[in-house]
Amino acid sequence: MRLYLKQLELGPLQNFVYLIGSLETREAAVVDPAWDVPRILKTAQEDEMRITTAIVTHTHFDHTNGVEELLRRTDAQVVIHKKEAADLPVEKSNLKVVEGGHEISLGKLSVSFLHTPGHTPGSQCIAVGDCLIAGDTLFIGGCGRCDLPGGDAELMYQSLTRLSRMDGRLSLYPGHNYAPVATSTLEEEKSHNPFLTAKDLDGFLSLVGAVRRKG
Repeated sequence: MRLYLKQLELGPLQNFVYLIGSLETREAAVVDPAWDVPRILKTAQEDEMRITTAIVTHTHFDHTNGVEELLRRTDAQVVIHKKEAADLPVEKSNLKVVEGGHEISLGKLSVSFLHTPGHTPGSQCIAVGDCLIAGDTLFIGGCGRCDLPGGDAELMYQSLTRLSRMDGRLSLYPGHNYAPVATSTLEEEKSHNPFLTAKDLDGFLSLVGAVRRKG
């Protein structure tokens, strides 16, 4: 299995959009299609990749505003976590609903999904090859906001704890370009990211300015 991965920075919020796929079959997925669908399609065409799938890490507008245009211009199927499937205004026939632990195939490439709520109820990370595409769950040196509608700081702590137990050799690809470098490794984040190194839930909640839920 040979992995194709292309990272594009698009839009005013410094979003990262990813193209991933199999170099054997040339099938590709767009992760979080937004802002500039023509550029996404042009990049895939120049790299001789055929887009068959779109994957949504969560349904915030800055990660999904290109979904409808992408569907008009390709026959892609949209993969989304079940907790946010109803939030995406596309036909059900275009959706493939997944949960944590599910896998899909892109040619000879296996793509696994990890449910990581906290930023939104249906946030999910994508494990493919030796890479982790983390959406707005984990950033380089940071993590996603928990104070927006649907956010939950305690769930975010649990999600980050699960990520911290994964293989440190995994390359981290975040949902935004918020750091001096565009990629990192889980090992590096486990060593230096304060949101991963928080000793306990209370320490994490203090970092994000939240308090424990009553009861």
